[in-house]
Amino acid sequence: MTLDAYIADLPKAELHLHIEGSLEPELMFALARRNRVAIPFDSVEAVRAAYDFSNLQDFLDIYYAGAEVLQTEQDFHDLALAYFRRAAADRVRHAEIFFDPQTHTDRGIPFQVVIEGLSSGMAAARSELDVSSQLILCFLRHLDEDAALATLKTAEPWLDRIAGVGLDSSEVGHPPSKFQRVFDRAGAMGLKRVAHAGEEGPPAYVWEALDLLKIDRMDHGNRSMEDEALIQRLAASGMTLTVCPLSNLKLCVVDDLANHPVPEMLRRGLHVTLNSDDPAYFGGYVNDNYRALAAAVGLTREQVTQLARNSFEGAFLNPADKAARLAEVDAYAAR
Repeated sequence: MTLDAYIADLPKAELHLHIEGSLEPELMFALARRNRVAIPFDSVEAVRAAYDFSNLQDFLDIYYAGAEVLQTEQDFHDLALAYFRRAAADRVRHAEIFFDPQTHTDRGIPFQVVIEGLSSGMAAARSELDVSSQLILCFLRHLDEDAALATLKTAEPWLDRIAGVGLDSSEVGHPPSKFQRVFDRAGAMGLKRVAHAGEEGPPAYVWEALDLLKIDRMDHGNRSMEDEALIQRLAASGMTLTVCPLSNLKLCVVDDLANHPVPEMLRRGLHVTLNSDDPAYFGGYVNDNYRALAAAVGLTREQVTQLARNSFEGAFLNPADKAARLAEVDAYAAR
């Protein structure tokens, strides 16, 4: 069996996926028509051409423009289920998806519309595709902490549907320390805590995420490899890193996948996973990330299997479900 074929059916989890970033141009156009929303593109091809960006901010500009078409519970349901169908085709058995409520509430869409629509899409994925999932509410770091605190307050009636909180959007100039209070409050509510750090920001941001936000999982973390003490700490603690190779390439975090740090991360004992981030914008879903990185850096079958195991070990699953998913990986690897 070729490595590509092995990857195709290997059970895996996805832990770093922005649901708004899975909005494919075809669905964007369909929702724009359904909701009579004007968008600054006249064709699917024009949208794809606009995806020729080279940094995080240029990406975020088009990302937020695309979100304008999401208006109703049905829209959010359709968005989620479209992602889960693609994920299921990649043998994703469990996904922990980020959503950005402020992107929607700031343009007048009630929080309830967002979470009810996503929740119904997740329920459909469970029943139709046998894919389990959890929601992680992300705060937009380019906004202030008071806005994040207000969002967490708004979310309180739905905390039974939210596994954790995260921190995303423009990293440089917005250190994790800016959000210490809201992360403290989320932790007191029993929510898991994750944060984007060390993507474009320096290793110091990773230290802050660990020490001030007290995160349970690190999103990206590439630049941790610039700090020997940080590498040793991450390895010793078993902290899971949710790395996104094609995103890193598209946003010029790495200049070539052949230079991606995942092999060194594995060699140094870091608990790294592979994920698709914003797949509609970055040119690939989770298996595309596995295949592209494997081809570029020469991952072995054993390393690919370890990455899949890491994805379930790093998931916020209960122990029984985690053990069952890991057993699926082990049974597949033993065939």
